[in-house]
Amino acid sequence: MFGGAKLAEQPALLRDLFDARSLTDTLFEVVRSDALYERPIAERHRLIFYLGHLEAFDWNLLRQQSSALHSFHPAFDQLFAFGIDPVDGGLPNDQPHDWPSIAEIQRYNQRVRREIDTFLESEGLTDQRALATPANTLLHVAIEHRLMHAETIAYLLHCMPYGQKHSRPQAAVASKPAVVNQAMLAIPAGHATLGLPRNQHGVFGWDNEFEVQQVHVPQFLVDKFMVTNADFLNFLNAGAYHDRNLWRDSDWRWIQSQQIRHPAFWRNQGSEWFYRGMFEEVPLPLDWPVYVSYAEAAAYARWAGKSLPTEAQWHRAAYGDRRGLDREFPWGDDSRIESKGNFHFTRWDPAPVTAYRENVSAFGAVGMLGNGWEWCSTEFAPFLGFQAFPFYPGYSANFFDGQHFVLKGGSSRTAAPLLRRSFRNWFQAHYQYAYTGFRCVKNPEDRRPAC
Repeated sequence: MFGGAKLAEQPALLRDLFDARSLTDTLFEVVRSDALYERPIAERHRLIFYLGHLEAFDWNLLRQQSSALHSFHPAFDQLFAFGIDPVDGGLPNDQPHDWPSIAEIQRYNQRVRREIDTFLESEGLTDQRALATPANTLLHVAIEHRLMHAETIAYLLHCMPYGQKHSRPQAAVASKPAVVNQAMLAIPAGHATLGLPRNQHGVFGWDNEFEVQQVHVPQFLVDKFMVTNADFLNFLNAGAYHDRNLWRDSDWRWIQSQQIRHPAFWRNQGSEWFYRGMFEEVPLPLDWPVYVSYAEAAAYARWAGKSLPTEAQWHRAAYGDRRGLDREFPWGDDSRIESKGNFHFTRWDPAPVTAYRENVSAFGAVGMLGNGWEWCSTEFAPFLGFQAFPFYPGYSANFFDGQHFVLKGGSSRTAAPLLRRSFRNWFQAHYQYAYTGFRCVKNPEDRRPAC
């Protein structure tokens, strides 16, 4: 089987799959075994669901496409595809005893991997990641689904008490002078290229990345850096969480009903603020990007007399240049990402917004890739020519509901394949726990003075 062969002798996509498995395996090792039945975030499943979900997803995906794979545990195939639905349609209300034992799930996972590896060996995969074959497409889906969940699991672990986790080291970042994040950059009018061309041979993308779009973007101003904890602290100290005029109706109802008074990873003690990092609590790092919901980001932008960028504006600032071309990455077309930013599991926590000066766009915007996803004001919706994946029809289409907003850029826990220019992330407006920050733009119509 592939699982027993040397990595160097395996087809490239198989190596990617095994690397992704290794990554998620090590994530679960961070959790103390007696805490795997905890639910760190009320809106999400218990951690035990994700232990089985990753293998069940791969198994169900490949099994529906091949008569060579036969279900050996239909109950687990179903349970770890969808979880346990709430009786009343509200928040999950299952209990730890409703779930199988860790040993049972591990036996299921091991057999799934053995059978999948045997099947993939029989498919005769080549050493070409980009070869456009049905098997390669499904493997790309399986790998990237797992990598996305690696980030989800990370922020779930982030919300756990420290006593339920095994601490892990993280890469240090060089100390930089504190930044005064007031500079805005002028972005000249031009075009932004969104999405991917469907006929581009051998290039993988999720269904919402197609079809390619050329969008004209009028001139605008954009923040040079992401909004920092220091910036957001000024917003908070100005009483913004109590100012009804800064919030949309639905957002105001949310912060009032849930008593939202600060970012999810902040903690107040007397007159001091602290940041709850993955493995330790530290005095609030003022030069780190703030992580907030869309509702909080939009309220800050109104308070500052600015706006959140549209998806096209964000693309123009990140990937455009003065020659009318589009770069593959903000820094250019060099795909060697090592040390260019806080992404691909570089750190568990954010870094100062000034830490990666090589990560700069043609227009001078710093850190647009990594260190935190960035909210856009664009509702998550299909591009013209959208076609749902027939083998995963609800991946995007289930969220074209006017309640989710596009995010671009990536965080410290975003894997390298998801840093491609066309990739689109999304969340609903009141979700505080993901690694989502923002920067603001100023359009000609933004007349309101900063507070």
